[in-house]
Amino acid sequence: MSNTIKQLQWRYATKKFDSTKILSEDKLNILKQAFNLTATSYGLQTIKMLVIQDKAIRTKLVEHSYNQKQVLNASHLLVICIQDDILDNDVNTYYNNIKTVRETPETILKPYREGLLAMVGKMSVEERQQWSTKQAYIALGNLMTVCALEHIDACPMEGFVPSKYDEILQLKPKGLKTVLLLPVGYRATDDMFSELKKVRQPISEAVIEL
Repeated sequence: MSNTIKQLQWRYATKKFDSTKILSEDKLNILKQAFNLTATSYGLQTIKMLVIQDKAIRTKLVEHSYNQKQVLNASHLLVICIQDDILDNDVNTYYNNIKTVRETPETILKPYREGLLAMVGKMSVEERQQWSTKQAYIALGNLMTVCALEHIDACPMEGFVPSKYDEILQLKPKGLKTVLLLPVGYRATDDMFSELKKVRQPISEAVIEL
């Protein structure tokens, strides 16, 4: 069995973290880079990640997370956010960055730039937010896999009140909205869920080959 599959079998949605164990800066940097390297549609990064270690902030967030203690007891809380809108400036900044990094002439970039501007311009604000939210889920999946490979425990969470998170984290002035949570750290030795066998469909049922 490959090490990747072993680590994915080791991974589970951690219910109880050991609050005394803290991720090293090296591990945190791996997660930051993994987030930044996540695939996004067109390469347009309309998502951000907050890394929260401050216990006082997280204590306030627990009551708006249906009292799920992972938010407080994990080493760090990763909060994945979307932009509240995608503006022409976002598209232009992206293509200007391509021009700088790859030294691509504007004559080559222009049709792609104009095409993406036109596509985004036809969307409603709600459609643009939905599009960004899909990118957030891609990032979440990527982070969970990287956590498993790095032997970091994690718990993906949708169970929280986004508006309260936005308020406490003062995200509105930053043009951001909370969509997903990922507490990360190390499992507690008495977390009963860590020893439970995974329950999955047989590969023959989960995967269809044509």
